[in-house]
Amino acid sequence: MAYKAIIAGASGLIGSNLLNILLAAPQYSEVLVLVRRQLPIQHKKLTQLVINFDELEKYHAAIAGHAVFCCLGTTKSQTPDERRYRQIDHDYPLLLAKFAQQNQVDQFHVVSAVGADKTSVFFYTKLKGELEDDLKRVGLNSLHIYQPSMLTGRRDKTRPAEKLIGGLFKIIDPLLLGRLKKYRSVNGATLAHAMYKKSLENAAGIFTYTSDKINKI
Repeated sequence: MAYKAIIAGASGLIGSNLLNILLAAPQYSEVLVLVRRQLPIQHKKLTQLVINFDELEKYHAAIAGHAVFCCLGTTKSQTPDERRYRQIDHDYPLLLAKFAQQNQVDQFHVVSAVGADKTSVFFYTKLKGELEDDLKRVGLNSLHIYQPSMLTGRRDKTRPAEKLIGGLFKIIDPLLLGRLKKYRSVNGATLAHAMYKKSLENAAGIFTYTSDKINKI
């Protein structure tokens, strides 16, 4: 069976790796990306829909296919306004999930974060926890939540702090054993490949993958 995939956030670390994987995957015959700006790539499987995410309702009908992969996210340096940050990391993914459920999309995959908890005192993990809880109430047939710790890999934009932390994790990762394995770093390409592999299983329910599980997949 040839599948259709929808990717939101295809220009980022995870989304760009996932896009390359899906374009090469024989199981997928069509890949639709929702982007703010046209990506510098052409492929017979690829359709680019340039949109204003503040007007997602206009594209409701386009959110249809086998799987939606939501790789949207921002950082404090890019988006210091917490209200705007919440829109990108919570509101947009939740709205995409609702459209996916209404259009009977088989699966919804979303990138969250380790430590996601709606009762957290930290803005980022609290926000991710709220998103996870809200997604679980949408009624999706198959919801896959990925909770990576530190993400590593080549990015379009250099982030000195992340580069430094990534170097530290190369030393720290082997020391994180047992229950601490979920805090090991994850390469963006590894996470993208895990999302692809899980999308082929057609399992119904809610599934959560921490860094240790992602690395095993």
